[in-house]
Amino acid sequence: MRILKKYMDEKRVLFLCTANSCRSQMAEGIANHFLGDRVEAFSAGTEASFVNPRAREVLWEVGIDISGNRSKSLDEFAGQSFDYVITLCGDANEKCPLYFGGGQRIHIGFSDPAKAKGTDAEILNEFRRVRDEIRKVLVNFF
Repeated sequence: MRILKKYMDEKRVLFLCTANSCRSQMAEGIANHFLGDRVEAFSAGTEASFVNPRAREVLWEVGIDISGNRSKSLDEFAGQSFDYVITLCGDANEKCPLYFGGGQRIHIGFSDPAKAKGTDAEILNEFRRVRDEIRKVLVNFF
């Protein structure tokens, strides 16, 4: 009965960004790692690209392995339903005002660490900052 209750209470969440390379990948990994007892998270982009190696690196630093993740297009989730569809960038927010899978649509914007300028160390620190911000916001939200 306890296992059944877990799955009844668990929320399906889809994180959306433009390319499904940084923010949405980090959100998926963070949600499944730290909130896995409450959510089942997925991520997609308005267009698929690649998983940014720095996103993988900064998640690995906090014990989250997304090495098996790949960038996915929103089309891959056609016909699926979600309790929450959360856009993480302005572009996805504008392109996806409604999602075909139902659920509550929310926008929580984060800056794009892939656009950071500077030394390798400075860029990696921006990825860490966004990672930590995503974790804080998601833990508070769920």
